[in-house]
Amino acid sequence: MTDTISALLMRHHDDALALGAPGRDWLSYGGLRALSASVAASLHGAAIGRGDRVAIVLPNGPEMAAAFLTIAQTAVTAPLNPAYKEDEFAFYLEDLQAKAIVLEAGYDGPALAAARKKEVAVLWLAKDDAAPAGQFNLNAEVPGRADESAPEGGDVALILHTSGTTSRPKIVPLLQSNVAASAHHIMASLQLTPADRCMNVMPLFHIHGLLAAVSATVAAGGSVWCTPGFDAIKFFGWMRDAQPTWYTAVPTMHQTILARAGRNADTIRDVPLRFLRSSSASLPGPVMEALTETFSAPVIEGYGMTEAAHQMASNPLPPRAQKPGSVGVEAGPLVRIADETESTLIDGVGEVVISGPNVTPGYEGNPEANHKNFFEADGKRWFRTGDQGQFDDEGYLTLTGRLKEIINRGGEKISPLEVDGVLSAQPSIAQVVTFALPHPKLGEEVAAAVVLKDGESATEAEIREFASERLAAFKVPRRVFVLDEIPKGATGKLQRIGLAEQLGLTETA
Repeated sequence: MTDTISALLMRHHDDALALGAPGRDWLSYGGLRALSASVAASLHGAAIGRGDRVAIVLPNGPEMAAAFLTIAQTAVTAPLNPAYKEDEFAFYLEDLQAKAIVLEAGYDGPALAAARKKEVAVLWLAKDDAAPAGQFNLNAEVPGRADESAPEGGDVALILHTSGTTSRPKIVPLLQSNVAASAHHIMASLQLTPADRCMNVMPLFHIHGLLAAVSATVAAGGSVWCTPGFDAIKFFGWMRDAQPTWYTAVPTMHQTILARAGRNADTIRDVPLRFLRSSSASLPGPVMEALTETFSAPVIEGYGMTEAAHQMASNPLPPRAQKPGSVGVEAGPLVRIADETESTLIDGVGEVVISGPNVTPGYEGNPEANHKNFFEADGKRWFRTGDQGQFDDEGYLTLTGRLKEIINRGGEKISPLEVDGVLSAQPSIAQVVTFALPHPKLGEEVAAAVVLKDGESATEAEIREFASERLAAFKVPRRVFVLDEIPKGATGKLQRIGLAEQLGLTETA
């Protein structure tokens, strides 16, 4: 059973370090395997076993990482964002058909209220800060019996929902084999070894942190130092304490880190990173270049999504090039370009599609979405990513936008990613997101929201002039909104779809 989460943990030395955290002793791989056995016994004692669905609502940190790794070896895990409101928890618990929910001992928030309302069993996670990072006890008494056989590769290990920005969130089941395959894909593309240590700042209710930071590291026998979540002020202090060889983050986090890098040059020098990784949103070329120069390390941009158990493509490590603006070469599944409406593979610009062992077997209970998003061609089953892109002559993939995000200005199609890339090079701009602004005659117009660097100033006219010198006239934003902060999703990604509505801009002159 090499295609399971349990197999990821089996071959590493008992005394090798697995999970760490600020102010905590390390949990070894031997300790993590012992914890897995203890959790299995607790779950079986609570009538939860193979195939049963367990929601996990825990703060970021080593216990969340350990809960995912251990519970997934016995049952089906469903991590949920702790920031949800009661109605949201109630929706997800019902939609997931959760049999139980894991909450931290002493918790009395909306997830508990929703669980009580939906009659979902509560499993209390008790931790001791004096114990090694990630060590916990699971306490519950639920009458009944469970299937105590170990999950196999074809069993579901992890269930997540799509973001649901334009429709009802879709349920994405990921098999044990999907998770194991993706962990090995990421491990291979990053050349991870037992000597590597990841400092995790990503939320662990999201595929990026669960797979890239935790699962891939565990597959390699490396160690994960688990922060309580991203905090730009604490980042460099944590980096000095953790002594990582790499970290992975979303572009907005990298940009915030860059803003504080100058005053932390000593830490950057004393804790040299082997590489930095970025994923979950497009990394502007100027930001990649600034990170490379600041950290004297390659920046590896990865391309992933929930339906692929995260990684699909990745910029390679040296000696191959890391191309700013590109998400790299295929890194695990097959990656091809398909016609956006026909079920055929093509050359040139089109929809990015994937096929491989890390790809979900399909959305749960949603035959319409499966018919729309999967097709057969060349003897393989392909998944439509919804992204538009093209390969260059060296096999590097460049995304030209989300098909749903492409701006249609009176028939002219504009990639917001292209405009983002140009505006991010404007010296005063720290963050930018280009989006569609409703227009009474053209249908849509180009707009951009920007956040300026500390101490910098730039007017809307100056920013538009900068863009007009580098873009065709129809691509230049008609409006530029200078904001203190751009709305972000739960994982730190800038939100493009629906931004006009969020900013109260549904009507324009």
